[in-house]
Amino acid sequence: MALLVAGTNSGCGKSTVTLGLMAALVRAGKSVQPFKAGPDFIDPGLHALVTGRVSRNLDLWMCGEQFVGESLQRHSSTAQASIIEGVMGYFDGGDRSTAALAKAIDAKVVLVVDAYGMAESAGAIVEGFKNLSSGAGASYDKGTGAPVDAVIFNRVGSERHFKRLKDAVSHIDIEVLGHLPREAEFHIPERHLGLMVAEESPLSERALGSLASTVSEHMDMARVAELASVGGHEPLFNKKDTVPFKKNDTVTIEKRDIKIAVARDRAFTFYYEDNLDVLKRAGAEIVEFSPLDDDELPEGVDGVYLGGGYPEMFSHELNANSSMRKSVCDWAERGGPLYAECGGLMYLGRNILIDGDKREMCGALPIETELMRKRSALGYREVTTSQGLILGPLGTSIRGHEFHYSRIASHQDTDDVSYNVLGEDTDTVTSVSYKNTLASYTHLHWGGRPDVAGAIVDFICRNKI
Repeated sequence: MALLVAGTNSGCGKSTVTLGLMAALVRAGKSVQPFKAGPDFIDPGLHALVTGRVSRNLDLWMCGEQFVGESLQRHSSTAQASIIEGVMGYFDGGDRSTAALAKAIDAKVVLVVDAYGMAESAGAIVEGFKNLSSGAGASYDKGTGAPVDAVIFNRVGSERHFKRLKDAVSHIDIEVLGHLPREAEFHIPERHLGLMVAEESPLSERALGSLASTVSEHMDMARVAELASVGGHEPLFNKKDTVPFKKNDTVTIEKRDIKIAVARDRAFTFYYEDNLDVLKRAGAEIVEFSPLDDDELPEGVDGVYLGGGYPEMFSHELNANSSMRKSVCDWAERGGPLYAECGGLMYLGRNILIDGDKREMCGALPIETELMRKRSALGYREVTTSQGLILGPLGTSIRGHEFHYSRIASHQDTDDVSYNVLGEDTDTVTSVSYKNTLASYTHLHWGGRPDVAGAIVDFICRNKI
């Protein structure tokens, strides 16, 4: 069993409620396994801060039902409760929606409703979600998901207000688990890609403690724990006859004597943890390093992985660490295997332009990126390699997601550099390859293509320097 926290819309309070439920359960002595619906990086980091456990992305489109179900079952097996934070509104996205996910994994669903400025009208909202999720009288098929089992009201003005809300849904077959009062003091700082990342410690112990106390006081945590409990139930996923990762399975790792340096610090935080796991299962050892604080790449590594994050926010610090920039540039120039996504692509370029100011980066790729005032790209992507690359041979297709405020403002055409090598049908440059380096704006999830990790390890084995 798992409890999925859904919302009527973005901004209704899903993240606050999710973190509050997790914090209250942890304070009650429960081990909580967190998950995030969709491709988001920031929410999983905050989940990990609260629970002390790595949060996993459950994305049907990028990974497929089988991988999602296996991940849910496998990681929940060592916890007492599993909580999944939804994405956007419950039905938003059709077959990629939170509703579709809830249906695929047979989750219990609690709907978060922002009750500010309403009372009896909440009944119409809750009844509509309840009916549509159950398919009652609905012609809308793609969004129909698991039935909504419970509701939590957010931004409630008083106990009298809460009573009116409960009365408004009393005729509906739905549990009211409680509410968050309007005066609850809890705020997560934001910036252009969303909330601040966990590595920047945006949540103080005092704020989390206050949130946990508020949730415990105003919600039925005994019932929440029951709905989220993973103990004493049948396997969470039985869609297939066989599930490779069943409860308590041990994963056999083929030792390949390969070390991959993974950039991980305040500037580089965006990784799908499952990608790192499948690299380990393919035989790679992960060695973390900091482009902000370390002098050079770790000694003895065979490949480099530069994930996404906020290099633009730390561009002065990255620029000041000239020895690391030189180490990375030298690695690419000597033909060392290197894979970069989004922020990693920006770091590999010659400069990042911010309000006309140039911040010099590694210079491993002949490109300049520019931070824009408006979002440059958002959405799912399916890429297909147009040549043999670190991700696999020609024609390898992988799914991922793109979300950034920067763009490649200029690039230099040379014989040894190729652009748009991931099959992009656009005049805008979004991927670059040079020698054994591949950099792209797309964050790829290898869950749906676990053979990609093997291809990466094989590529590194063939191209050791």
